[in-house]
Amino acid sequence: MKSSAAVSENSARRSPLPVRIAVNGISNTTHRKRDAVFCGEYFRIVGTRGLNALGIVVAKLPVGTVTMHRKLEGSLVSLLFAGTAFVGAWWGAHTWLPSLASRHGAGIDSMLNYLLVTVGGLFVAGYVALAYFIWRGSRRDAIGPRFASLRTERLLSVALGLGMAVIAEGGVLAIGMPVWSEYFDAVPPADATVIEVTAQQFMWNVRYPGPDGVFGRTDPKLVDDNSNPLGLDRTDPAGKDDVVGLNDITVPFGRAVRVRLHSKDVIHSFFLPNFRVKQDAVPGMTPEVIFFPTRTGHFELACAELCGLAHYRMRGTFNVVPQKEFDEWLRKQ
Repeated sequence: MKSSAAVSENSARRSPLPVRIAVNGISNTTHRKRDAVFCGEYFRIVGTRGLNALGIVVAKLPVGTVTMHRKLEGSLVSLLFAGTAFVGAWWGAHTWLPSLASRHGAGIDSMLNYLLVTVGGLFVAGYVALAYFIWRGSRRDAIGPRFASLRTERLLSVALGLGMAVIAEGGVLAIGMPVWSEYFDAVPPADATVIEVTAQQFMWNVRYPGPDGVFGRTDPKLVDDNSNPLGLDRTDPAGKDDVVGLNDITVPFGRAVRVRLHSKDVIHSFFLPNFRVKQDAVPGMTPEVIFFPTRTGHFELACAELCGLAHYRMRGTFNVVPQKEFDEWLRKQ
């Protein structure tokens, strides 16, 4: 007596009409030329002939055994995705930012925290939903009809996309615009400490205007990397009291800092992690950054732009000291 799988195979060979196929007790109707999309995990087997061949092999196994294996696999995979969601959220909840030392930096931290919370929430929700669908699908005995129309799918996709854009970009703009205004559009106070920083491979040249508060003239023709790296014009009276340093910046606490940036060779990036300050130094341009330190201490200055083979050692120190100590330091220079 022929097995049901063999009968199904002979029927498929005789007629091009839709046939009834049985795999592990799961029945679906399909055409010989259609892919075996109704068979879940066996969707790689294409065509009625291949599907029937698979049915012959699987029919030899107890239906309950295969079903149990499928449920177990579904449970393990769903558990993996759900675990990834919660472990990722736990790991991302750690504090990674360096200690804050500037006034505007609080707004930047708020913006970053908002992004982490919203994107982290979407990450967890997406992975948990995926885990649920895997778990639920592994316990179904048959592939059902479409759950939503094409129109519904399109509307849902557009709604989710716009919702994510509003949550992400809307929050960033609401929190970030005031920070942008304070960082880039603010008028520097009259008593701000003005410093000129000229980047070059692989060091930071620092210049203060001296007691007169005026920077002296510079001339590219006078540049000498050993004796005059900034090309100072020594004949200019305003430049005689200028203070020049290397890889070390000192500012007084309680006053805003105004940094003018230059570059002698390639693009560098003036980066003070604790102050949430990062600005490119571009040859031929003089960008400025203005910020207000909120505590004293010694902080790292780094170049955040790959500028050559020794980029890794283009570092300096940014010191915030009391006003009296700054005046004494400036007098000794």
